[in-house]
Amino acid sequence: MKSDKSAAFALLGAAIFGLVLANSPIGPALLGFKETYFGLEQIGLKLTVEHWVSDLLLATFFLVAGLELKYELRLGALSKPSIALVPILAALGGVIVPALIYYSFNTEGVEASGWPIPTATDIAFALGVLAIFGTGLPKAARIFLLALAIFDDLVAILIIAVFYTDDLEALWLLAAAVVAAAVVIAERIRKAPHNLIRILAFFALWYLVFQSGVHATIAGVLLGLLIPAKKTHQLVSKLQPWTNTLVLPLFAFFSVAITLPSFSSQTSMVFLGVLIALPFGKLIGITAFAAIANRMADPKSRLPLETLDFLAIAALAGVGFTVSLLMTKLAFEDHPQLLAEGTLAVLLGSVISMTLGAWLAQLRGRHYRKIRAQ
Repeated sequence: MKSDKSAAFALLGAAIFGLVLANSPIGPALLGFKETYFGLEQIGLKLTVEHWVSDLLLATFFLVAGLELKYELRLGALSKPSIALVPILAALGGVIVPALIYYSFNTEGVEASGWPIPTATDIAFALGVLAIFGTGLPKAARIFLLALAIFDDLVAILIIAVFYTDDLEALWLLAAAVVAAAVVIAERIRKAPHNLIRILAFFALWYLVFQSGVHATIAGVLLGLLIPAKKTHQLVSKLQPWTNTLVLPLFAFFSVAITLPSFSSQTSMVFLGVLIALPFGKLIGITAFAAIANRMADPKSRLPLETLDFLAIAALAGVGFTVSLLMTKLAFEDHPQLLAEGTLAVLLGSVISMTLGAWLAQLRGRHYRKIRAQ
């Protein structure tokens, strides 16, 4: 449950299983189950099964991302601004270039709202593929990919908060701020039952953020950033096995459980835009920005990676399963055909990135093994 490799296999297996079932004879029953409502209507929490998974369960994944970001920024590899600059600029390149490529295909209408879809990186899956095929690469490769993916997801979180928030309710956000302040105070009390407080705080923040109109997954990131950096490793070790083997596969299963679209002359450019922007936009944007930033950095702050290493990592960063699927759902929730096209493009684009990245990582790993053997 703690293995990056296992997480990658579980995520891919769940996605394939969901797609196959949705297009099998039991597909209508599965799609109907996804849209089944349950919950407490009295407090405004009557959601579909799919929404419970994407809003509540996925918030735990973002909690882990927030914890990892807090540690890296305060105590880890990104604690020095000069070192953090390379993955930060690489992440920006991996957002800007794919977004521009997608927008070049979809410049107007509801289709244009899908520009954030190819900007995200799936941390769990990318690290899993690197662990499987990147044997022999310098340790800096994994650190760079982790930092890149974390900053990438941070940008994605900001995009969700800014562009996918409707009818903002300030009073609910104010209540969330009060809870957040209470968490900060509780974390400073040594003898406080911290795990219990964190669990209660997680559900309280999630509910308040959900009611505010902001996407509820933001609550997970917020709580992760509020917890002291020295305590994050212990929490990640407890949470990550469950997010890797339960939360992410469930989310992938339900997100990819769609009826395959029929392509015709009426098909939009969403499919092509995502299919090209996700694997190749990431490849171009991350490699170019990382190589330039690393060369411009102070010699003591440079990562011991070559341009071809950045190329392999950039290809893996094009695996966008989790957050890209969430972006697709948010962008085209009211447009089933576009949702299906975008989802299928994310899957195919991620497979292209996974295949290309695995091949390049294997080549670079072999190169470094030969150097060490000399």
